Amino acid sequence: MIDLALLPVYLTTVVALLLIPGPDMLLIASSSLSYGRKVGVYASFGNATSGLILTLLAAMGVSALVAMNPIALEVLRVLGGAYLLKMGWDCMRSSAADAPEIEQQNNLAKLLYRRAVFSNLLNPKALIFFVLFLPQFVSTQLTASSGEQMLVLGLLLNVMGLLFNLLLVALVGSLGKPLLKNEKFRTYQNKFMGLIFFALAIWLLASQVQSLS
Repeated sequence: MIDLALLPVYLTTVVALLLIPGPDMLLIASSSLSYGRKVGVYASFGNATSGLILTLLAAMGVSALVAMNPIALEVLRVLGGAYLLKMGWDCMRSSAADAPEIEQQNNLAKLLYRRAVFSNLLNPKALIFFVLFLPQFVSTQLTASSGEQMLVLGLLLNVMGLLFNLLLVALVGSLGKPLLKNEKFRTYQNKFMGLIFFALAIWLLASQVQSLS
């Protein structure tokens, strides 16, 4: 279901896109640095889950309909920004006593998984990305429908993205391991994540979403 003539170009483009720093990379890297590899791995899977959902929506044509509606995109942008602000506020108001212990990582990992899922789903630029990017590699030379091709292309993109993010977690997690043993850092680690969420919210709310209409 993939045109082999287009596959090298597609893979090269995906790698280039993955290497460009973005909000997803920032969230996953900061989670790994602040709370350890396990939390970063869960955040990576949360990002992959949202990518899978967006792939399915793109394959069904739902995302294209939403992306062509400026009001829907603005609503998504505001909801996404508000959600990120709330997460930032929750982290900032945490006290030093709320700094997670290592044994609390299971609950923290699940929390970051959910946050990664919703922050990406509420990012209208992610939705537009799937609408604009995947169709460029749909071939008329194949018998498979455009929806089927977009599904396979999106799955390949998500697998590559997950592998890249897991590699990022391994690298950043190694660098952040000494920090997790530092009492002073542990006192402020929730505040650090709060700043990250505030930065993501500002990035989303200040950005202009261009519709396809």
